[in-house]
Amino acid sequence: MPRGSSPKRERQYEHIKESLLERGRDEDTAEEIAARTVNKERARHGESKTASRTSLEDISSGRRGGLRSHSGAQGPTYDQLYNEARQRNIKGRSKMNKRQLADALGR
Repeated sequence: MPRGSSPKRERQYEHIKESLLERGRDEDTAEEIAARTVNKERARHGESKTASRTSLEDISSGRRGGLRSHSGAQGPTYDQLYNEARQRNIKGRSKMNKRQLADALGR
C-alpha cells in the first residue's frame, strides 16, 4: 500500500488479500491482486495523484467481481475487445458481437 493511504484502504487491502489466500492463491499473487484492486478504487475516488483511463472508465472492481462470479473465466468484456479492435483499426467492428471481435483480434 502507498504511504498515507487511509485506514479504510488498508483494511480493504488486507481483506482482499486474506480472501485470496483462503481461496488458495499464493501470497505474491494475492498481494498483487489486492494492491491493484485497492489502487483502482483509490483512483476512482480521486484519492491518488494519477489514474489511468481504464481505472476511471472501466467497470468497478466490486461490480466486475459480482458479474463474473460463479460463471468461470469468460475472458475480456465486449467493451475491452471493442476498444482493442478500435486501437488496431479493425474494419466493421461496430457490427460485430463479442465472439466476432475475439476472432478478429485472433483470440
